[in-house]
Amino acid sequence: MKTIQQSIIANMKVIPIIDVNAEITERVKFLKQYIHKTGVSGYVLGISGGQDSTLTGKLCKMAIDELNSESDGKKEYVFIAVRLPYGEQQDEQDAQDAISFIQPTKSITVNIKPAVDASMNSFTEATGSYLSDFLKGNTKARERMKVQYDIASHYQCLVVGTDHSAEAITGFFTKHGDGACDIVPIYGLNKRQGKQILKYLGCPEHLYLKAPTADLEDDKPGLPDEVALGFTYENIDDYLEGKTIPSTISDKIEAKYKMTEHKRQGPVSIYDDWWK
Repeated sequence: MKTIQQSIIANMKVIPIIDVNAEITERVKFLKQYIHKTGVSGYVLGISGGQDSTLTGKLCKMAIDELNSESDGKKEYVFIAVRLPYGEQQDEQDAQDAISFIQPTKSITVNIKPAVDASMNSFTEATGSYLSDFLKGNTKARERMKVQYDIASHYQCLVVGTDHSAEAITGFFTKHGDGACDIVPIYGLNKRQGKQILKYLGCPEHLYLKAPTADLEDDKPGLPDEVALGFTYENIDDYLEGKTIPSTISDKIEAKYKMTEHKRQGPVSIYDDWWK
């Protein structure tokens, strides 16, 4: 009988040791196949300047380059990188460095601050209350995804997500925000494996060694994910690779996994039984 850890690893699809070149090849192939299956013109992705969007963006651009090379000019495929700052982003240079590394077909910047602030004001007018800074952060994430879908619809593309297994296991994403997308090409990888691939691809070191942050809260700009979670990605990666970690940490990871299962599932119906 499987242990809880073994069951979670099976669901998260992580393997302990990866062949970096094979992972790149398979994930680029996956991105290309889905373009052919859906008949769209390319992909859209929000670029934050962090490890996950940098890796995902690079794989998308590699897939688009191969598709264009294979199409012989019959169809032009695009990868659109989208910058979605709330006002001025403190690590904007990292985002620009990521875009320079990825070399997207097109780059678009949309400042989400006016839309988010308008939403906050409307909420206050309707309820007489204020959303917490934390909940405002979720609104930012959802506004960013809305913009990406607007752009994707306009250019007849699909929206790419950056969800990977070290994030999915804890549900560390905004439901219907960064968790909403059409395809997740780096799912099945953990954080250290993502770093391995970026290093192999020649990514600037400061991008893949950067402390991960959702950077959603005004009161806590750049709050590291690991501080918010209460444990490290090293802990999560070790857990996903089947290693033994302190029970105090594994218990926290498993509790997060159980509590956030609804975020990894579609809308629940009377025919579902995962929630029982």
